[in-house]
Amino acid sequence: MAVYDQIVRQVKFAVAEGALASGDLAPSVRELARELAINPNTVARAYRQLQDEGVLEAVRGTGLAVTPAARKACQQQRKTLLAERLSLVLSEALAAGLEPEAVRKLCETELSRLVRKQR
Repeated sequence: MAVYDQIVRQVKFAVAEGALASGDLAPSVRELARELAINPNTVARAYRQLQDEGVLEAVRGTGLAVTPAARKACQQQRKTLLAERLSLVLSEALAAGLEPEAVRKLCETELSRLVRKQR
């Protein structure tokens, strides 16, 4: 995955989980490029894509801020991505010869374990 795509993805994940809220400013292009030790053009490209997708908007004299609609859109995109990944895992389980009921039980067991671990 290209570096700018990784930046786009990380910003969207941060917005989806609320680490970046509506109105919060994204780090400047120079600041993020320096922090990541990458070319500023790479950060600028990622930020342009985020603006095109409505996640960030330019605030005159201030920088780029998270848009009011960004969190809901990013949460939906993250849900779609997770569903695609889950589909791949489930397909692999079925292709390995597991019965659907065994796959369901395996999913329930693992989900229960993860929930307990988070508490």
